[in-house]
Amino acid sequence: MSRSGRGPSVSVILRRAALVLAGLLILPYVLVFLYALPFIHPASTLMMADLATFKGYDRRWVSLDEMAPVLVQSVMMSEDGQFCFHGGVDWVQMRGVVEDALDGESTRGASTIPMQTVKNLFLWNSRSFVRKVLEIPLAMWADLVWSKRRMMELYLNVAEWGPGIYGIEAAAHHHFRIPAEKLSRRQAALLAVSLPNPITRVASKPGRGLQRLASVVERRARGSGEYIRCLYD
Repeated sequence: MSRSGRGPSVSVILRRAALVLAGLLILPYVLVFLYALPFIHPASTLMMADLATFKGYDRRWVSLDEMAPVLVQSVMMSEDGQFCFHGGVDWVQMRGVVEDALDGESTRGASTIPMQTVKNLFLWNSRSFVRKVLEIPLAMWADLVWSKRRMMELYLNVAEWGPGIYGIEAAAHHHFRIPAEKLSRRQAALLAVSLPNPITRVASKPGRGLQRLASVVERRARGSGEYIRCLYD
């Protein structure tokens, strides 16, 4: 009986699926090289999702030199105080999270700025073990390929600061009606502490809890000179 009318066999389908999966896993590592170029302004997966669902978004790319240094200081002190010193992953913090999880305690966040950047650019937002497994080596690779300045520039231009609001320039205009280079220390601290959940933490309408967090970050940012040398030396 002729086999010419049959479709591809199961083994062929599985092989093709494996090739597609391998390609999807390798693609971010290739794009990391492309995104090292200063004239490339990539979009995040959330931004692309907003386009796909016809929501649209506001993002206005600015270089690191067009951002108020107090903003960069505040974000670093709030999100990743060891940014200049680790290689993409803060293993001390990560070990603490694992130990807490093994002890059955609630875990604190250990995502570094490189981890958050690759998540925003290449992965998805919901928490999962699979995403973390993909995120860690990708963050280490990005930290190896990109300079610290380029890493921070990418992060601050793709981070979400409200529904459809991406990047610090759009965020500064949306929340305070000023460009990113004009942000005050207090405004910068409020934007920084809203990053973990910018939908419920609104920088321009902070509650008491957000105000207290901003005050802590503001104090840390004032003394951050040694911590930010990789960006401004």
